[in-house]
Amino acid sequence: MAEELDAFYLGLDEPNKGCLLALRDIILEQDDHVSETRKYGMPCFCYKGKMFCYLWIDKKINEPYVLMVEGKYLNHPFLEKGNRARMKTLPINPNEDIPLAQVNRILKDALDLYRNGIIRL
Repeated sequence: MAEELDAFYLGLDEPNKGCLLALRDIILEQDDHVSETRKYGMPCFCYKGKMFCYLWIDKKINEPYVLMVEGKYLNHPFLEKGNRARMKTLPINPNEDIPLAQVNRILKDALDLYRNGIIRL
């Protein structure tokens, strides 16, 4: 699985490759119980085996985003609901610095949903 994930990231063009690799590190550093796998062709991050976010690239604008699985529980001005009922996206401009404070806050709040039992494991 690790080789398949590495191939996914390394097969991307810059600046998306560097941006997604940085986001990958940021997500994995959030908690020792966060792991990475691949689902639906996308890098998927799980907390104690339960999916909590994905990384993907918007096909229309060719920019990365973090897809928060339980986004309906998260209220942040940087998250976009779109036409989804459950999930929300956090768009990231790969040509700018990653808004680290916002990303960390959203990831912490998402993980707290699992840590605090709002989302059952």
